[in-house]
Amino acid sequence: YGLRNPWRFSFDRTTGDLYIGDVGQGSFEEIDRQPASSSGGENYGWNIMEGFACYNATTCDQTGLTLPIHTYGRSVGQSVTGGNVYRGSQYPALQGIYFFGDYVTGRIWGLRQVNSAWEDHEFTNSPYNVASFGEAENGELYVVDLGGGVYKIRD
Repeated sequence: YGLRNPWRFSFDRTTGDLYIGDVGQGSFEEIDRQPASSSGGENYGWNIMEGFACYNATTCDQTGLTLPIHTYGRSVGQSVTGGNVYRGSQYPALQGIYFFGDYVTGRIWGLRQVNSAWEDHEFTNSPYNVASFGEAENGELYVVDLGGGVYKIRD
C-alpha cells in the first residue's frame, strides 16, 4: 500500500524484483522497488510523503516506509510510466538497466543499481507520449506511444 497512482509495473525476469512507476500528486514522480526476497506488505509512503518529501514535516513519521529508488520533479516530467528491466542479449551494455519514461515529456530514462545507490541516465528525449513498455520473450524491450507506435529500445 502507500501508492498514489501506480502506472505500470513489472517483474525483473532474472531477479524477480518488482518495479512500480507511481504518478505523484503535485511535486514528484517516483519509481518504487520491492525485492523478490521481501515478504510483502511494504508501505510506499503515500499520503505521508511524495517522493522523499513529507507533506507535513511536523507529523511525518517515516518509520516503516519504503522510500522510492528514484524520483524526479515536475520541471523534468509530469507523469511517470513504469517500464521493464532489460534482459535481452542484443545490447549487452543495457543488461540490468530498468527503463521507464514520462508520458507528458516523452523522456525515457534508465536506472542501474551500483552497489547500494541507483544511478539514472536519460536515454532519450522522444517526441512520443510514452504510454507503456513491453518485453519480448527474448528479453528485448519496446516502448508504446499513445498514438499507436511501437519502438524498440536500442543501445
